[in-house]
Amino acid sequence: MLGKTTKFSAILFGMLVFFISACSTTLEAPGIRVKDFKEPSSLSPAELQAKQQNEMQEIVRLSQVKGNAVFTERNGVPEYIIGPGDILTINLWIPSSFSTGDRSRFFEEGYKQNTYTMLVRQDGKISYLFGDDIPVSGLTVNEFRTVLTKQVKTYIRNPRVELLVKEYKSKNALLFGQINILQQGTSGPGKYPLMGKTTALDLIVSAGGAISGRDAANADMRNVEIVRKGKRYTLNLYNAMFRGDITQNIILDDGDIVTVPELPTFGERVYVFGEVNYQGVYRLKDAYDLLAAIGHAGSPTAVAIKSDIKVIREYKERPGKPIILSANLDEILKRGDLAQNIKLQDGDVVYVPRQIIGDINEFILNTTPLLEYLLKYPRGYTDAYFLNPANKLRY
Repeated sequence: MLGKTTKFSAILFGMLVFFISACSTTLEAPGIRVKDFKEPSSLSPAELQAKQQNEMQEIVRLSQVKGNAVFTERNGVPEYIIGPGDILTINLWIPSSFSTGDRSRFFEEGYKQNTYTMLVRQDGKISYLFGDDIPVSGLTVNEFRTVLTKQVKTYIRNPRVELLVKEYKSKNALLFGQINILQQGTSGPGKYPLMGKTTALDLIVSAGGAISGRDAANADMRNVEIVRKGKRYTLNLYNAMFRGDITQNIILDDGDIVTVPELPTFGERVYVFGEVNYQGVYRLKDAYDLLAAIGHAGSPTAVAIKSDIKVIREYKERPGKPIILSANLDEILKRGDLAQNIKLQDGDVVYVPRQIIGDINEFILNTTPLLEYLLKYPRGYTDAYFLNPANKLRY
């Protein structure tokens, strides 16, 4: 394992050198000076507040819906909506023998059970002994049972019909993040069938529950994310769990993606690379500003250009277009200019160069592949290598 991780680290830092080396020239390009930097904002405080209120109203509405693609309520009872891919079981009881003229014999003889199992085809229909190409998609279980009973009555008097969904396959939700993996049964992150009216918390609990342990990367139930048809919602399910407030416990729809993130204590991180003694990944709570980050990385090396340190910051509102900030560590340390000691954010990349960086646009262009690799690769995979003591990267 040590050989593999060492090889991986060598390849990664080789990539880093390749991407960054193309950006170094003899001319200085300061980027945005930390002193001059202002947080980008496209909304005024009033607009932001109105947006948040609208989003909260939408979340409350989605927690109270009486139906969607998965279920609908009939007389206050939620019923599953059958769809293509579901596997149905029809139990049909018919008299073993009877005479239309002697009703007492009909009940004495009893019924014989016949069971049929069939797949709802992609055209939304089924076929079995008593009918071909019967439309079923979009009907609830009770609605389709009524259809079957009426149809069988054309052949058999007083049939008893039972309809069950044997396997739910037409509607699903994806679950990611901090979910327990149990020793038995299906659990952990993955794809789960929706079998009726299901809330976000229902899904998380049925999949093993959120991770909670003393030294584990605990789940942040106050910031559970749901993506539905490209739109994101952030839910506080802690209130639903411990305060009985279900207004944010959204009822899931087909295709929803649910992500349970890590608590900020574990999940928020910064990356420090370049001419420092210990390149690697650090918790934001430890590396909360530029000085703290560089200090945890073992301080700059003897060949570091401390007057041109770059902080690469990519905002969620502008994916693929990072902002490059420039800070002078010499002025912080020698002149006490703490205005340049920028407060870091989750995902920031601190780069201590060996040469003064020239064309800032070229720097952005060449570091984008590295940023995508670091920030968008699965968290668990990067943890296995960046945070491994064998790689000499401190955490």
